[in-house]
Amino acid sequence: MGKDGFQWFVGVVEDRNDPKTLGRVRVRCLGYHTEDLVKLPTADLPWAHPLNPITSATVSGVGQTPLGVVEGTWVVGFFTDGPPAQQPVIMGTLPGVPSNLPTVDSKKGFQDYEFGNYPKYKETDVNRLAVNEKDDDGNETNPHSTLTQRRATRELAVGTAQIDGVVTGVAPFPADLDDDNGGKWDQPEIPYNAVYPKNHVYESEGGHIKEFDDTIGAERIHERHTSGSGYEIGPNGTKVTKVENDNYNIITNDDYCHIQGNSRATIDKGLRVRVNSKGEFGNNYNIEIGQGASLNIEVNGGNINMTTLNSGADAGDININASRDLNMQVGRGMNIDVIGTITETSKIKTQSTQEALTENSGTHTINTGKNTINGGSEVDVNATIINLN
Repeated sequence: MGKDGFQWFVGVVEDRNDPKTLGRVRVRCLGYHTEDLVKLPTADLPWAHPLNPITSATVSGVGQTPLGVVEGTWVVGFFTDGPPAQQPVIMGTLPGVPSNLPTVDSKKGFQDYEFGNYPKYKETDVNRLAVNEKDDDGNETNPHSTLTQRRATRELAVGTAQIDGVVTGVAPFPADLDDDNGGKWDQPEIPYNAVYPKNHVYESEGGHIKEFDDTIGAERIHERHTSGSGYEIGPNGTKVTKVENDNYNIITNDDYCHIQGNSRATIDKGLRVRVNSKGEFGNNYNIEIGQGASLNIEVNGGNINMTTLNSGADAGDININASRDLNMQVGRGMNIDVIGTITETSKIKTQSTQEALTENSGTHTINTGKNTINGGSEVDVNATIINLN
């Protein structure tokens, strides 16, 4: 082997279903095999081994899997057994510009006669994303279908949180309007602007795509699943990630995130956050806001509910500590049900009731240094016994 000259060939892959799963393919070779499938069926062609690069170990599953060619791929190789030409090895693939598309169930070889899948077009075999064909005016004339789809499905005018604010009453606070494009944002335009031969593209037969675009001024990395899920990093480092279905992040230890600008999240449905799921002491939910900023919460047409559960030693308190004023404005009624004791301590207390004030108690004790009751025109005191000391 190797001492009888180098005997090479060019051919077309007709079968890749290797029963030994070695990545072998059956190749019909020009000058060696007839195109007549009756005289030489594909099943009688020898299996050709793929030649992997030195960067791939190709042993015990380590390295790159030697799969990639499809029925209809043009390949170049050599015969390790020389003139008998029964032990072919393929070294690479040959792109071209097909003059004809495959004819299914044809009696001629050198084509994908069984499935008719490849080639798909009468154009260069180089991926459209790498070619980016344009007319004299610079307009794309043959864009890749996934590029057209990504442009058509850009997210536009996504609304952000808008706090209306309260300008009257005892508990006013200013509106907190988002200054980013009037309270909404757009997904950045698709930064694709490849110039041949700078864009390095890989596309699988199922439609998965990888791009490493070195076009000056339009450098990108793009990876896309056939469903449309994927990410793209544009020339200025902006990254856009899109998930067409559910998204799961599983981290087995700590998670750190540092956002040096603003963060905006818009959720069309609900949000649930669970902290301390194992019920261990000290795993608190902490929120800290820096000097000069406020915490604003607005609920449109719903309720704000706060509850501490359990009882006894496991029961939780609700603590509010206002370093300055505590202002509450209630649009309708205010109901307080306290099982235990209410204790109020203040320097000065003023109660104002526009209509009636009713107090019911088993025993009502008022201890003051001075108690002044101003009833205007009339003060009524009703009791079986009245003691005035």
